[in-house]
Amino acid sequence: MNIGMIPARMGSQRLAKKNLRELDGIPLITRAIRKCLEAGVFDEIWVNSEDEAFAEIAENEDVQFHKRPTELANNVATSEQYVYQFLKTHDCDRLFQVHSIAPLLTAPQVAGFVREMIDKDHDVLLSCTHEQIECAYRGQPVNFTFAEKTNSQDLDPIQRVSWSITGWRSTSYVAAFEAGETATYAGEKIGFFQVDRLAGHIIKTEEDLQIAEALLSFTGDR
Repeated sequence: MNIGMIPARMGSQRLAKKNLRELDGIPLITRAIRKCLEAGVFDEIWVNSEDEAFAEIAENEDVQFHKRPTELANNVATSEQYVYQFLKTHDCDRLFQVHSIAPLLTAPQVAGFVREMIDKDHDVLLSCTHEQIECAYRGQPVNFTFAEKTNSQDLDPIQRVSWSITGWRSTSYVAAFEAGETATYAGEKIGFFQVDRLAGHIIKTEEDLQIAEALLSFTGDR
């Protein structure tokens, strides 16, 4: 069984109630639900939140609602904790987390991501954008050298993890968490799935939302 899960914590420090903010008149959480339904690749779709307001939205969109414990919805709780709690409650082979704050991720990209994870039998699959430009870390080149100037189109792209959508093999995740290890990257086979830059745009601030609005008006409804 493959489950699509949309996390939707009500509290947010940088953008209040961001999952309920609208993009072109549609709440971000609703966009994510409809995208998962349109993709047609999930056996079940769940909204995961501590707040009953999202239960009504889930019911109206004909998906299911998982009420996480309140202590897993504060600013201290980690994503690993609420994902683990969900997996201990719902039996599945693979869990796919689709973020509502990546509203420009498309249903075909969701479907392609799920097929990639199944076909290549990944333990973990991470969505990413490719940045084909000179990148450095702590002042040192990552994909270029100071010894020569290389045309950007000839550089190896940097894979920037976007978290727009993430997939996990459930057994690997649970085993790692219970062993006190990092569950997010648990398993021997970790893959990267390229999404376009629009799909990799994440909304965490008011400015991010404004950028998404501008991109949507320019590209058309995604």
